[in-house]
Parts: sequence; structure tokens; C-alpha cells
Amino acid sequence: MHWFRFFCTQLAKKVNNQNNKPSQQKIAGALSTLVTLSPLLIILWLFESFIEVNWLWHGFLLYFALGSFGLTRATIKTAKALLAKNTSEAKQLIAPLTLRNTEKLSSLGLSKACIEMHLLQTMQQCFSVAFFYVLWGPYAALTFRLLLEMHYSWNIKLPQFRAFGALVNNLVQILQWLPTRLFVLFIMLGTIGQNSRLFWQLIKKHFFSLNNTISVYALALAIEKKLGGVALYNDTKLRRASFNDSALEPDASSIVHAVKRVNQVLYFSFLCLVFSSALTLVLTLKI
Repeated sequence: MHWFRFFCTQLAKKVNNQNNKPSQQKIAGALSTLVTLSPLLIILWLFESFIEVNWLWHGFLLYFALGSFGLTRATIKTAKALLAKNTSEAKQLIAPLTLRNTEKLSSLGLSKACIEMHLLQTMQQCFSVAFFYVLWGPYAALTFRLLLEMHYSWNIKLPQFRAFGALVNNLVQILQWLPTRLFVLFIMLGTIGQNSRLFWQLIKKHFFSLNNTISVYALALAIEKKLGGVALYNDTKLRRASFNDSALEPDASSIVHAVKRVNQVLYFSFLCLVFSSALTLVLTLKI
């Protein structure tokens, strides 16, 4: 995936002409998506006919589709660096993992960026990929991950990709809409006893939006900290909605709390998958 993202970056340098009209840049982005994705998926699909053990090949594809390996470790390291008042080390740890400019961030800004980064990447690269694998198989999971990598490379938060990356951004937002809502549901289940009715009232207005605001809002309520707000991308301030404004700002200890909440969702969803698989097997054997 590192090399695929490098390829996407180099491709954009070649075909994303900033002197063209936005409509021309959108067409260039759409053609780049099609030309990049289609041949790779076709080659992999044709290669499957040479594989004797299909489940091994599917597991291989799933391994490459899944991401966020080592993300929790890097997040905890960042939290430890902030607890030790070593902001320079924290900036070095988080800089490769986020699109934001981290040089000017304070300890508070680093904590907030770290929490949101860990949430979104885990939800996209792990939970959503697994969701598509379970429903439609390894090629669906791999297709989503490749689209996600193109989205990371051509992120519309950067001015030069606002038109060029529009198609990929829309595709990713549409595809991850359902798994994101399922992820939020699991977060809500983990907050039983924290006034779940208020929880739902606060986030329901974001339920049908095609973005990640509902997941950030849900986590902000779950850890009882303020998230969102202004972020710096490519030295440009992007004003975003802030969530749970009545709560305190996050700190280094909030990162650890957020990681536990996100990992709880992964563990719970895995247990649900194992239970449903076992139940299906039992019912099949009885029939």
C-alpha cells in the first residue's frame, strides 16, 4: 500500500494540471481512478484461476486490504511522549500518520489530532475493510482499500486536489456510510449508562450526512471530551464543526481512553462475527 500510494502521488503530479478548469481536473481525476483501479483488480481476479487453494489466496488479499497495523502502538507512544512533556517527539510520531501540519500544534492540538486520526484510520482501514470482506468477499475489501489509498493521496482538504480528488472522495464517503453507522452503534452500546437517549439525540442530525462527523461526535461523547474544530492542512486553516463543546479539551490521558473505546468496538464486532458464524454452522448442521 505504501508503493501504491507513492504511485498515486506520482500520477497526480503528471496529470493534475492546476492551470486547467475544475471540470477538467475532475475528469482527469475520474480517468486516473478508472485507469489505476481496473487493470489491477482484473489482473488479480485472473490470477486466481492459477491458485489451487482459494481460501489462502483470499486471506492473502484480505491481509493486504487491512490496515492500521501498529497504529495503536504509535498512538500510545504519542500519548506517553505528551505525558512526558516531550512534544517534539510526539510531533515526529504523529506527523507521518496524519495530513495535518503538526509543527505548530500544542499538546492539546496533538492530543486532539491523535485521537481523531486513530479513530478514523481504524474505522476505515480495519473495520470498514472487514465489513466489505464479510459481505462481498476479498475483492470488495481490496477495492475499498485501494480507493481509500487514492483518497488519502488526493485528499480534497488540500487545495490542489479539491477537484481532482472529488470522485474518489465521494466514492469513499458513500461506501463507508453503512460501516461507519455500524461502528457508531457499537460505540453507543459501549456507553450504556451514560444517558444513551441524550447520546442519540445529539448525533442523529448527522446520521444521513456523507462524512465522518458522526463518528467523531460519537467518540467525543463516549470519552466526554471536546473534539473537532479548526485544523491546519498545508498551512491553511480549515474550520470544521466542533463536538461536545460543553466538555473539557482532550489531553494525553484522553488518547489512551479513546484507544480503549475504539478497540472495544473492534473486539465486540469480532465476537459478534464469531458468534454469528458459529450459530450459522450449528443451524446448517441441524438442517
